[in-house]
Amino acid sequence: MELKYIPLNDLHAKLGGKMVPFAGYNMPVRYSSDIEEHMTVRKGVGVFDVSHMGEFTIQGPRALDLIQRVTSNDASKLVDGQAQYSCLPNETGGIVDDLIVYKVKDNDYLIVVNASNIEKDWNWFSKYNTKGAEMKNISDDICLFAVQGPKASATIQKLTDKDLSTIKYYHFTIGELAGVQNVVISNTGYTGAGGFEVYVNKAHAEKVWNAIFEAGKEFDIKPIGLGARDTLRLEMGFCLYGNDIDDTTSPLEAGLGWITKFTKEFTNSAALKKQKEEGVKRKLVGFKMIDKGIPRHDYQIKNENGEVIGKVTSGTMSPMLSVGIGLGYVTVDKSSPDAEIFIDVRGKGLKAKVSKLPLIS
Repeated sequence: MELKYIPLNDLHAKLGGKMVPFAGYNMPVRYSSDIEEHMTVRKGVGVFDVSHMGEFTIQGPRALDLIQRVTSNDASKLVDGQAQYSCLPNETGGIVDDLIVYKVKDNDYLIVVNASNIEKDWNWFSKYNTKGAEMKNISDDICLFAVQGPKASATIQKLTDKDLSTIKYYHFTIGELAGVQNVVISNTGYTGAGGFEVYVNKAHAEKVWNAIFEAGKEFDIKPIGLGARDTLRLEMGFCLYGNDIDDTTSPLEAGLGWITKFTKEFTNSAALKKQKEEGVKRKLVGFKMIDKGIPRHDYQIKNENGEVIGKVTSGTMSPMLSVGIGLGYVTVDKSSPDAEIFIDVRGKGLKAKVSKLPLIS
């Protein structure tokens, strides 16, 4: 597959970004060090260029009907200017993708999907679009900047007349930002550090990026790469598609029962409802290492008798806690907080304990 380039690719290279292929795109993985960038976001403000993400518009009188049929959450509850975390269940108990549904107004929705699944998700929506909702894939036209950290709001506020303090979590507004019209300013993010995500047409992307950095200069704003994005989301216990959730993991196993609403019918809802009633056999849990060691993707998880009870889906060294942390699927009997588990690190069973999410609370 040919590598794709985000609109500000050359700018990131100039800023010293180490560019690597990720989800089919050439992306900055880091500019300085993962730990330095991680702490910048936790304590100040940093900006991720995540323009590789996919965006679809779904409009017209059949828009909500289509969204309700394919997503697990109940989009009928959304008010104008509200966003909703959801997923696309497949027909065999797993997940096509996780996504965010934005309600602009009645009959007008924006769907944001993972970069690696743009074509897959588009085909999935299209397959179920039997009643004529108006769909557009605008992924190539939109740039997305995640301005994250405790100083993010003060930074963005300098650039817009919209009162950001009135935008609740998982809500958004559309207005002028840095002199550019029709910018989506969304109180969402993947870091747990607070902040806003800014959707802007690629024609104005560099202007908006530069304005954000000018506005954040007093807070020592920095560009942040995908390396720190991963450690930040893992400290919060946020799922990464392809690691913690995929076509074989049920939303109920993944702890996403809260976005799986059986007040309506959706793809595979009957089977998932049955699974909920009968109970799952494995669960996704967060854990912290007790013994020294760093858990990694696909490491085996064992019980005290050395029996394999699951595997690590995501793992790292937490910059905030200075201990190894991770997510992984385990049998239900080992899924309660403080349960003792063992991570197989190069043949050694290192002790860990199951912990409530977020891991840095």
